[in-house]
Amino acid sequence: MKKSTAGYAQEAPALLELYESISAETLHQPVWHLIPTTPSTLIDIGAGTGRDAAHFAAMGHRVLAVEPVAEMREGAMKLHPSPRIEWLADALPALARVRARGRTFDAVLASAVWMHLDATERAEAMPAIASLVRPEGVLLLSLRHGPVPEGRRMFEVTPEETIALAAREGLTCLVNVVTPSRQGPEVTWSRLGFRKLSSRA
Repeated sequence: MKKSTAGYAQEAPALLELYESISAETLHQPVWHLIPTTPSTLIDIGAGTGRDAAHFAAMGHRVLAVEPVAEMREGAMKLHPSPRIEWLADALPALARVRARGRTFDAVLASAVWMHLDATERAEAMPAIASLVRPEGVLLLSLRHGPVPEGRRMFEVTPEETIALAAREGLTCLVNVVTPSRQGPEVTWSRLGFRKLSSRA
């Protein structure tokens, strides 16, 4: 079976250029209002080229950028050197190195990574990822729908399944919208935003 990161190491140079061609704010516009506006702590899981992490750092946030593919991570560190970004090699579904730190974050971003996990991995990953969201914090996810590029490992994942998994972990869905893709008319994206509500008596 292919790894969830299949194809990314070989295509890293081209992807570093492609992903940088669109701004973080444009890409994440449907959930942008959920991102903190005051200096906060964020984690970008599957940080790729570092585009989003760099944008958040420029906003004044502290960012833990998690990227399992060495070629992507090393390229991103050169593209976006910042004292506000810490890079870490780790991966879903376990996020063992991240979780070992015992930290929580005001915002957790997992953009274009969830559909690389199979059903068993998604069921394992949601508790892991939800444990990183502090009370009143947010989780932002995107799901790709459409033909799978050659050499990649992807699964068709519905928003409904993802929302149900998140609800079990105390995450309430605030945004669920579908947007088009620059990859062609046959590809769309679901943009999901969740908040972990504080339990009150």
